Amino acid sequence: MNALTGLAGTLAIVLVLGMAIGCADRRHFRPRWLAIAALLVAANDACLTRFYGGLPDLLGGAWNWQGKLLALAASLAIAALPAFGWRGAGLTFSQAPGSLKAAVPVGLAYCAFFLAIALAFPGGRADPETIAFQLTLPGLEEEIFYRGVLLLALDRAFTGRKRWLGVDWGWGALLSCLVFGLAHAFGFSHGQFSLDATVLAVTALPALLAVWLRLRTESVLLPILLHNFGNSIGLLLR
Repeated sequence: MNALTGLAGTLAIVLVLGMAIGCADRRHFRPRWLAIAALLVAANDACLTRFYGGLPDLLGGAWNWQGKLLALAASLAIAALPAFGWRGAGLTFSQAPGSLKAAVPVGLAYCAFFLAIALAFPGGRADPETIAFQLTLPGLEEEIFYRGVLLLALDRAFTGRKRWLGVDWGWGALLSCLVFGLAHAFGFSHGQFSLDATVLAVTALPALLAVWLRLRTESVLLPILLHNFGNSIGLLLR
């Protein structure tokens, strides 16, 4: 029940904020796509939680392998729909012409951010399952969802653009980062909502860098690789 309440809170924040932004710029607002984005978030959450415990955990292990794989499969299926499309969701190995040279310093900044965190907060030795999980599924599932299908839906909800730092930004890019941060830092337990500001801040910067890379390269490939680096570097240094 706590998970559903937390999801409801996240959706309420996104929908209220999204409607406020849309009403301020109605010419560039498509509310149908905002509703679709909210449904995508709900579907992703359901998959990650194995439909809130309704499905048995057939894979076992200390980490959520089955939930992540279900969510990844759902994102890939959605991206394959004609209304989305693989390339539109950034699911391509092809990089935009000239983008890799521009992406190098941003990618290095991303790596430096997580390396600094790993050095500042060293932990104990990780087991092989933890290393295998962090090297694979978090980046694959989360980048394909947040920087892929969700970003596509939100970009269609808010079509206005401002060019800054070499890419065309829209409200969808910022809202996708907010949803990503809330997924890690916002929840409901013990009868009240809670927000971990530190976790939100730690996820906000790399999310913005990942969105920039996704927009500049027109692919989620680099965000996936960098995400898994960020998740695993601290484990590999132990």
